[in-house]
Amino acid sequence: MKKVAILLENLFNAQEFIYPYHRLREDFEVHVISPEKGKEYKSENGEKFTSTHEISEVSASDYEGVYIPGGYSPDKMRVNEDLLKFVSALNDAKKPIATVCHGPWVLASAIDLKGKKVTSTKNIKDDLVHAGADWVDEEVVVCENIVTSRTPVDLPAHVKAFVNLLK
Repeated sequence: MKKVAILLENLFNAQEFIYPYHRLREDFEVHVISPEKGKEYKSENGEKFTSTHEISEVSASDYEGVYIPGGYSPDKMRVNEDLLKFVSALNDAKKPIATVCHGPWVLASAIDLKGKKVTSTKNIKDDLVHAGADWVDEEVVVCENIVTSRTPVDLPAHVKAFVNLLK
């Protein structure tokens, strides 16, 4: 069975983690990857989830793609060098990368967004534009191997587009 990674860090948006986690489990083996294996991470609202794998122990070559939930966890993720290398390696291999809301912050730190069409929450629009991205306000944007969306309201279209790329 193909493996897909979901990145996890404190202050994740619970909807943006739980919805894709369960949907992806229908077709893929899902690994929840974080800075520390087996650590319990808390969402913005206090929901808890425990990671299954540590970022320093995984290789991008073992995964078909990665999902990056939003919330404020991406701000913590984008300072983790192992995590940025993981996302960069997946991008270099043209494997699907999906992210929603504040998640594109990780993309701005991990890959070259120059000329890439993306969306996100409007709160980080300027960050993405300054990183060279072509920001648009759309439900879901697929640009090559990258799938972005704005908010939890967009999750059905977002996850569907990601699954289509993975298949």
